[in-house]
Amino acid sequence: MSTHGNVITSYKDAPTRTVTAGGVTYAYRELGPKGGVPVVFFVHLAANLDNWDPRIIDPLARQHHVVTFDNRGVGASSGRVPDSVEAMADDAYTFVTALGFDEIDVFAFSLGGFVAQDLVMKHPALVRKLVLTGTGPKGGKGIDKVVGVTYRDILRATATRADPKEFLFFNRDADGKAAGRAFIQRLAERTTDRDEPVSVPTLRTQLKAIKKWGLSSPDNLATITQPTLIANGDNDRMVPSVLSEDLHRRIPDSELIIYPGSGHGGIFQFHDEFATAAAEFLAR
Repeated sequence: MSTHGNVITSYKDAPTRTVTAGGVTYAYRELGPKGGVPVVFFVHLAANLDNWDPRIIDPLARQHHVVTFDNRGVGASSGRVPDSVEAMADDAYTFVTALGFDEIDVFAFSLGGFVAQDLVMKHPALVRKLVLTGTGPKGGKGIDKVVGVTYRDILRATATRADPKEFLFFNRDADGKAAGRAFIQRLAERTTDRDEPVSVPTLRTQLKAIKKWGLSSPDNLATITQPTLIANGDNDRMVPSVLSEDLHRRIPDSELIIYPGSGHGGIFQFHDEFATAAAEFLAR
């Protein structure tokens, strides 16, 4: 087991814990040194605790208290999954405050990035820094198309017995295919205490929430004063890459990293570079 003193620094070894608040029992994992501002990870569509890339979590957990969680109705967390991003943000707030945190850094990917934006708009004092990856703004052009892309790629993956994420997150060229396979292998490194799979009804409800978010009127992102790091691949088919540029333009003093020759999972394809950039940004 990779521990440093008695601090767990490897995500595959982080035990699953629960906290109950507002009638919901939230499943979560934590690792890294306690003290300082915790980094709370907001996960993507149809994902549970096991969907985080250990090559991004582990380097950050060397210096930071890292927390991942299943929001309401997802994985091992109880309750029904909400059909709006705004309700997901309310649940995330309930979870974070139940752990006693009054200030957090947020690391968000994809749907998690929508939830994070809503959270920071409603509770600006809670969030110190924001990392938004593979995501886009409320009302962002093309977000409502995610539903069709997702179903198509799930069918393509089923036909080839692949994981849908290999299609959804990575380009279908040699580099992308290799990166996709490597990513899926890394997600399997944890062999015990795996999370509950995400159900099809949960996926459908989350897709409904994503569609609503895409069709909603935009937020005024100029009010986000937190230091913000935005990252994506240059060929994101799920949440179009131009939306990362849109976020960058609209969030004052934000930083943008676009990884070449990669898709929605660009941060996973370039995990070494990205983990270094994220650690540097959070430490600043």
